[in-house]
Amino acid sequence: MYRNSKHTVIFPLILSAGVVLGILLGQYLGRHDTASQIRGMLSHMSVPSNKLTYTLSLIENRYVDSVSMDSLAEHVIPLLVRELDPHSVYIPASEMAALNEPLEGEFDGIGVVFNMATDTVIVLNVIPHGPSDKAGVKAGDRIVEIGDSLVAGRKIPQNDVVKMLRGPRGSKVRLGLGRQGIDGLVEVEVERGIIPIRSVESAFRIVDGIGYVKLGQFARTTAGEFRAALDTLRAQGVSKLIFDLRGNSGGFLDQAIAVANEFLHEGQLIVYTEDRRHEQLREYADGTGSAQEMEVAVLIDEASASSSEILAGALQDNDRGTIIGRRSFGKGLVQQQIPYADGSALRLTVARYYTPTGRSIQKPYTSGDAESYDADIWNRYQHNEFFSADSIRFDDALRRTTPGGKVVYGGGGIMPDIFVPLDTTDLTKYYLEVSGRNILYRYTIEYADAHRKALNAVRTTADLRALLDADRGLVDDFIRYAARKGVAPRYGDIARSRQLMEAQLKAYIGRNTSLEDSGYFLSIYPEDEVIVRAIGELEHPTIPTVKAAEAVAEGEPAEEQPAEEEPAEEAPHD
Repeated sequence: MYRNSKHTVIFPLILSAGVVLGILLGQYLGRHDTASQIRGMLSHMSVPSNKLTYTLSLIENRYVDSVSMDSLAEHVIPLLVRELDPHSVYIPASEMAALNEPLEGEFDGIGVVFNMATDTVIVLNVIPHGPSDKAGVKAGDRIVEIGDSLVAGRKIPQNDVVKMLRGPRGSKVRLGLGRQGIDGLVEVEVERGIIPIRSVESAFRIVDGIGYVKLGQFARTTAGEFRAALDTLRAQGVSKLIFDLRGNSGGFLDQAIAVANEFLHEGQLIVYTEDRRHEQLREYADGTGSAQEMEVAVLIDEASASSSEILAGALQDNDRGTIIGRRSFGKGLVQQQIPYADGSALRLTVARYYTPTGRSIQKPYTSGDAESYDADIWNRYQHNEFFSADSIRFDDALRRTTPGGKVVYGGGGIMPDIFVPLDTTDLTKYYLEVSGRNILYRYTIEYADAHRKALNAVRTTADLRALLDADRGLVDDFIRYAARKGVAPRYGDIARSRQLMEAQLKAYIGRNTSLEDSGYFLSIYPEDEVIVRAIGELEHPTIPTVKAAEAVAEGEPAEEQPAEEEPAEEAPHD
């Protein structure tokens, strides 16, 4: 008679116990984040949990030739993400630094603003107290050599020059400079350091009692920069504010919340987000804002997106201030940046955000169809939306009402309280030619060279106004310059575009002073219909507003149904 061995008897018992344990463990995991933990167990057991991982496993283990799985992932992951919403994106490690740098608020470099309108690197401005300032670099200098490399006259790509000038803080770079009035090269050694990136591009008193702040992005330092700008403006007697968010594509959500908090009273809802589990995160004003009583006009356009729309929506829905301009972009999706071990990252949409009245301002999209989504702005232009508010249509199901009785809509950006159409009146053929061929901008570079001493002496907006207003022949001199560059005068066009050309010339020249972008906007704003309208609205309001303290929204928000161009080569920072 055959007798079972001890192992023959025990093994089935152990196997049965293992199965039972597996069932019990599965039940436990089902109550504790099942999916991730089961996938983890399966991966350790080398059992694919789905078709994708199975396919990758087959390629890795059975494909006839050796394959770099990392290289394969670089191709596969973008394809996967492309099938999601338009704002989820994979970022390779090689692109991470460049994409994150503007939002981090600083980089390592030498501290100059330069341009390459010709094949020569011209220093427009030197950041005060920065590395180049300490080394003796001056505005107007030509950078002829960087280290042992000749860069003048070689048509080196601008990005390559940027890479040569930047480097780790503490490292040194030799510059050979061409300087007016000096024979030969002036040699300096610059020790690279931390260079701040300002998100507040411009802040100045635009007229008596009214300040102007231009915010380019929401970086890590934005809230602090904005508070400092407000303090400076108040010291100049400013009690009303034009807050320009045109062209601001967004950035850090927490910074938009912090800036909105400056204007809102305690308890007012700023924004809330909702994820796939319908879990909400609500952000309220804490009552510590320094601009709670300041009258404000917020400027937006079709390039104002994400965090810009959060800020504009928060103020609009709380009946706080007046929104002026054109309909914003319509991005209501929240991305979380998830890093990989190799330095790359996935920016994945993890939630939607809603304005205080419950509006989702995300414009419609089809997953995997980025082309149609990207064409939306052009379609708006073709449908006359840039020129007529009547051409813009909203779904009445997405209608909301603010505490003060203002009607607002979701489903496609922030619609301003006051619509200002795109103004093309002065855009004559002559102006478009001198601007498009960069002749207008190059003239201002030569002008700055010829007036460098006077421009370097400019410290205030009053200084700049006095200097530029004294030059009565600026436009006529430019017309003669343009003729020498091959653009014959068209006097009918010139008469129509004269004010615009003069403002543009003064703006570019103003940027060649220590005022930088403030010098630009100081000169250009009289030709900017949106700013002009904002000044008029702050001085003589046409839209009734509700005091902030009376506009505190109570209860739950309603449920939402699904539903100036500049030269390309201008003024990079280093």
